[in-house]
Amino acid sequence: MGNGYRAPRRLELQALSHIPLARPGDDVAALIISGLSDDGLGLLPGDALVIAQKLVSKCENRLVSLASVTASPRAEELAGRTGKDPRLVELILSESSELLRVGREVLIVQHRNGFVLANAGIDMSNANPDGGDAQALLLPLDADASARRVRNALQHHFGVDCAVLIIDSIGRAWRRGTVGQALGAAGLPVLVDLRGRRDLHGRVLRSSDLAHADELAAAASILMGQADEGRPVVLVRGLLSPAPAAAAAVDLQRQRAEDLFR
Repeated sequence: MGNGYRAPRRLELQALSHIPLARPGDDVAALIISGLSDDGLGLLPGDALVIAQKLVSKCENRLVSLASVTASPRAEELAGRTGKDPRLVELILSESSELLRVGREVLIVQHRNGFVLANAGIDMSNANPDGGDAQALLLPLDADASARRVRNALQHHFGVDCAVLIIDSIGRAWRRGTVGQALGAAGLPVLVDLRGRRDLHGRVLRSSDLAHADELAAAASILMGQADEGRPVVLVRGLLSPAPAAAAAVDLQRQRAEDLFR
């Protein structure tokens, strides 16, 4: 998306307060529709729903019991170097197309969907109701496709155009801490090309790309929290720009030739 983009002067973000703990087989859109109703809300044209990846992964039954995993010799070797459970390492390898870095308690990989992630995005927080480490939660098979399905269902139910973003908390190579980042998107621009626009003093912008979906993901992540808040869905109101038809979160990933960290 290019020069027609205009940044909104105001955004409203509200975390839905009545989204239950998801179970395998639950319908993501149905949970959101019920949550909106319980909060006395509907959808207006141009609204966006930002959804935590964990909610989508649980509904899509991306839970794997570690007891069902047999570690390969490669996984055993990497487990010795990282201090991680070799069965978890095996899952990380199975979800990855390339192993990039090995560190204490972390494997940096290229996920098979293209994203560069720590531990292939696999997590065990909020995945085990008993507080143990029996299950690991994998990323959705295709988060962009998941976002499109949820968007289609919401638009059919409410009869308005809306957007859907699926996000996760991801670390960055050059900064400490994690930040919300888009894994799947439908109905909103993910990358805004501002080249050719002028700044306040008339200077032509030559290298300005705006990670619009990641900025929205980071804002919503503040409301979601990272511990026991239980707020996996955020309603965003006030976005101005429609998305190109083919917008997808995977478009935010740099191509290997542009990646200065590999």
